[in-house]
Amino acid sequence: MDILSNLKHAKGAKSKKKRVGRGEGSGHGGTATRGMNGQMSRSGAKHRAWFEGGQMPLQRRVPKFGFKSPFKIIYQAVNLYQIQTAIDNGRVQADAVDTAALYKAGLLSSSRPFKILGVGDLKVKVDIKAYKFSASAKEKIEALGGTITNIA
Repeated sequence: MDILSNLKHAKGAKSKKKRVGRGEGSGHGGTATRGMNGQMSRSGAKHRAWFEGGQMPLQRRVPKFGFKSPFKIIYQAVNLYQIQTAIDNGRVQADAVDTAALYKAGLLSSSRPFKILGVGDLKVKVDIKAYKFSASAKEKIEALGGTITNIA
């Protein structure tokens, strides 16, 4: 019977701490598990994570290339079928599809500008305010008599 005063850890659950540098008899004497001589065998040894022992490091061997424009605008994509699904589920009103409505419906993840893409079809007339529209999205929206408004 297990009593609180008799409880023990399961066999193999606990292992003793490795005591290095405490003489040859311990099995971890001499080099204290640090291998042969060199910088990393000394006390206080450290080097940068990308240091390669004096060899020309990878980030300096590989040439620099490319350019990231700080002015590039990355648009979030919203497809017509997503808007139609949101309308069907009652999360968006067809007469007022704008930034706030799409964000509330979970179609936008942040306040970044968004573009309406023409993937899928609409079944109802929709009035949409967005930053950009693809040509196919414009066609499909206007074919049903909907209106498009560009947000400046």
